[in-house]
Amino acid sequence: MQVLTVNLDDRSYPIYIGEQLLSQPGLIRQHIRGRQVCVVTNETVAPLYLDQLCAALDGYQVDSVTLPDGESHKTLDVWASIFDKLLSARHNRTTTLIALGGGVVGDMTGFAAACYQRGVDFIQIPTTLLSMVDSSVGGKTGVNHPLGKNMIGAFYQPLCVLADTSLLTTLPARELSAGIAEIVKYGLISDYEFFVWLENNMDQLLAGDMAALGYAVKRSCENKADVVAQDEREGGLRAILNLGHTFGHAIETAQGYGNWLHGEAVAAGMVMAADLSWRRGAISSEELARVIQLLQRAHLPVKAPADMTPEQFMELMGVDKKVLDGRLRLVLLESMGKAIVTSDIDPGMLQDTFEACKAN
Repeated sequence: MQVLTVNLDDRSYPIYIGEQLLSQPGLIRQHIRGRQVCVVTNETVAPLYLDQLCAALDGYQVDSVTLPDGESHKTLDVWASIFDKLLSARHNRTTTLIALGGGVVGDMTGFAAACYQRGVDFIQIPTTLLSMVDSSVGGKTGVNHPLGKNMIGAFYQPLCVLADTSLLTTLPARELSAGIAEIVKYGLISDYEFFVWLENNMDQLLAGDMAALGYAVKRSCENKADVVAQDEREGGLRAILNLGHTFGHAIETAQGYGNWLHGEAVAAGMVMAADLSWRRGAISSEELARVIQLLQRAHLPVKAPADMTPEQFMELMGVDKKVLDGRLRLVLLESMGKAIVTSDIDPGMLQDTFEACKAN
């Protein structure tokens, strides 16, 4: 097991990374301050791991909420069902919420913890690769709205993150690839050496090699923790973590939440960001080709949906959280391994990117 720390003064917390961590009850129990626990999970994960987690919590009052699975259920109505359980089971201010699931479960549980009795403890136990390397770390929580993704939520940090890589053995191949998209992102925005490592080790990741997955999770979490420690509430630097996300969120919203997995939409969005970066002269055509090839090797889409028009992209991107004073801001590459946030975007180049990156 390896332990990283997200350094946020009195809100600092550890990220535990390793195999069979769910079989070590002490890791979780040391972070529970009261006698009540509510586990929030979903219909897919509950049959696999809920009993094991509840057994590790023997001696506590343990209640659970099983949500429907999928991005389409990341809504205020479904989120409210967490409070129904907490209130009916009389959970008090010392309760601890535990998110056992992927990014949707983690985001909704964290947001519920931020709001219940104005703030209670919560712990993240991510069960997907994407949530291990991205959504479980950093304290972004929330739900979707029909007009925009993750537009309702709060910054609220967990007490710890338990990234048990052995849970990835039950992950479908499509979900594994979706997680790899966020891993590639770190190589592009801040860690070029990691990007090269991914080029050399993609086959091992896709094969579920535990050593490769463990290293990728650790390196990704190190990159994210470093950025979050410098900019917890996304006042500036943290926005680079959204490379490809402004384009990707538009795809998710247009196609209907859940039809494209988040990582799939981000992959296509990163290609669009890289294409626009190439048009601006920041990266070479050869480097753009490397980005596309690596994502293709991960079995990820590298083209936006054929039925999305530039006008639709612009309309949906205008609802993005990075829009400031009516000006669209995008995360682009300044070079391989370095990202910038800019509103200095040539409309003609952006139009060319829309056309070049759309599926036939």
